Amino acid sequence: MFENLSGRLQDVARGITGKGRLSDANIKDTMRQVRLALLEADVALPVVKSFTERVRLRAVGEEVSKSLTPGQALIKIIHAELVAVLGAATVPLDLKAQPPVVILLAGLQGAGKTTTAAKLARKLIDTDRKSVMLVSVDTHRPAAILQLQTLAAEVGALHSASDASERPVDIVARALVDARRAHVDVLIVDTAGRLHIDEEMMQEVVAVHEAAAPHETLFVVDSMAGQDAVNAATAFDQSLPLTGVILTKADGDAKGGVALSVRQVTGKSIRFLGVGEKTDALEVFHPDRMASRILGMGDVLSLVEEIEDKVEKVKAEKLARKLQKGKSFDLGDLKDQLEQMMNMGGFGALLEKLPLPGKINPAALKSAANEQQIKRQIAVINSMTPGERRFPKTINGSRKKRIAAGAGQQIQDVNRLLKQHTQMERMMKKLSKGGMKKMMRGMPGGGLPPGFRQ
Repeated sequence: MFENLSGRLQDVARGITGKGRLSDANIKDTMRQVRLALLEADVALPVVKSFTERVRLRAVGEEVSKSLTPGQALIKIIHAELVAVLGAATVPLDLKAQPPVVILLAGLQGAGKTTTAAKLARKLIDTDRKSVMLVSVDTHRPAAILQLQTLAAEVGALHSASDASERPVDIVARALVDARRAHVDVLIVDTAGRLHIDEEMMQEVVAVHEAAAPHETLFVVDSMAGQDAVNAATAFDQSLPLTGVILTKADGDAKGGVALSVRQVTGKSIRFLGVGEKTDALEVFHPDRMASRILGMGDVLSLVEEIEDKVEKVKAEKLARKLQKGKSFDLGDLKDQLEQMMNMGGFGALLEKLPLPGKINPAALKSAANEQQIKRQIAVINSMTPGERRFPKTINGSRKKRIAAGAGQQIQDVNRLLKQHTQMERMMKKLSKGGMKKMMRGMPGGGLPPGFRQ
């Protein structure tokens, strides 16, 4: 997300960082570039105008003139204003109410409400340790009811049955009774969507809202919808007392203008980002971290949190103990590492959160180690026998031919994987002999990951 905007603003940043002083002329030129970057990212025109004007007013004031590095100060101002536009602070869900706490999801058809309901349920179950029930009141799309029932079973949530022949308000009333009987903490209501705003849809969702009396009313919006998303958000905000926004399909949106526009136009905080199809692909939205990512400063905090959440600690500690005992890093270990990287969204998802030097092109790195490449490597390892995975040096020419055929790959792909394994094995040996400690001493905090502490 924000790839286009990020690239343009990073170019602007590189153009002004290092300048001894900032004049009215180069501030004006910088603001023109920022304005173009925002417009190209589909940010609403009123938001662009107010944003650039606030940055300009702060830039021409004493905040920059007193700075020893005016160029860097201007970047700091842009960062601060981005944070302000995105919402200033992270706003968590308010679950402090008599259970069941009702969360209602509203939005247009195709925004991803049903999938988001399941993702939200999983996050509440796994992270907040809440019991959750899901119910669909989408009587216009019977498949949505079945889809939600299937997803509820997948994420470990309860499901309140509904039928297309029922009235949505009746479904909600019964779901509330079911939730109380089951003593669940949270009831998530998935409402019907439409392809466009119409009076009938609004009346229906307002009636459901009145019947459900939700504690949180979240507007689910497709981040790739552009200006249509802003118009829809405005219409829903006028009909419903929205408490927040969830942006879906953020992983497929290179522009990111909707995030900047919806928050500013509705005044409602963005709570979550949908960043993939899997039920664990829902990130808490942090305005300050997102502003840093837009300006190419990385988001190491979110990366650390994701590693702690998704990396299997048992496997990581087992590998650490194995290496400390002097045992080799085999192809089975490499497969585990590749699978855990895939579980975190692939190499590209990691790169988005890392601060990269200006000369490094993230897009080039992503293409060099894309998701399909990792899947092919896993397929090659799966084509090997247990003995070959444990003792890679036994893999001769005839074995390579068999492995390549079994994985549907070329012999060159097998050779490339074996070379990569050899390089990783050498690195792991260095880490197990204290290389990790030396490397970590130069990092913030100077700490070691679990399993490498001695």
